[in-house]
Amino acid sequence: MKKLLVTGGAGAIGAATAKLFAAQGSHVVVVDMHADKAEEIAKNIGNAAIGIGADVTDAAAVRAAFDKARDVFGGVDIVVSNAGAAWEGKIGELEDATLRKSFELNFFAHQSVAQNAVRLFKQQGTGGVLLFNASKQAVNPGANFGAYGLPKAATLFLSRQYALDYGSIGVRSNAVNADRIRSGLLTDEMIANRSTSRGVSEKDYMGGNLLGLEVRAEDVAQAFLNHALAERTTADVTTVDGGNIAAALR
Repeated sequence: MKKLLVTGGAGAIGAATAKLFAAQGSHVVVVDMHADKAEEIAKNIGNAAIGIGADVTDAAAVRAAFDKARDVFGGVDIVVSNAGAAWEGKIGELEDATLRKSFELNFFAHQSVAQNAVRLFKQQGTGGVLLFNASKQAVNPGANFGAYGLPKAATLFLSRQYALDYGSIGVRSNAVNADRIRSGLLTDEMIANRSTSRGVSEKDYMGGNLLGLEVRAEDVAQAFLNHALAERTTADVTTVDGGNIAAALR
């Protein structure tokens, strides 16, 4: 039975991912900075899932979470590095501290998670799957979101670097590029404000893509599952946004 560790596991995408993998029979380790929420998600999805509280910007806490997963389940097969947050502001006017804080969470934390994943993959000698939440901002930056898009762009290429450096030991590394998902990053208040400023309904704003459909956290989770099952796919980026030509990879 496969073992999954997901960071940001109590958020919309993380929780949907944990739930879907558990439903497929995986033992799941839900990691979130809010231990109580991680434990609640784990309890709700069942299948012996466990919740761990950890700040992914703390390297020691990340290592401890992976060690706990190894101690409880004997290892980890699939890692979804999902935790993140966005800060707004024009890039030329941002305080250095804000940009550095964003890089700590939206890039260096992904590196820390990936390093620990590879550490266990090597110990197990079975290869493994690394999956990153890269975001539309990595390829199609939005105004005033440079603090978020810049580290996300670096994380997209981080996923490819892991594919390049560790494919020889059976590690597959892929990313998901999603957009307009209701979550802690895109709250109901932000949706209301953005739709009003564009002069469209909230439904039309959330469905502002080629398919005219709102993209859900469950759709992103499905993309992660598809990557986990695609045994001959690595260094790939899957776009989950209903269709946005400006964000399509070329």
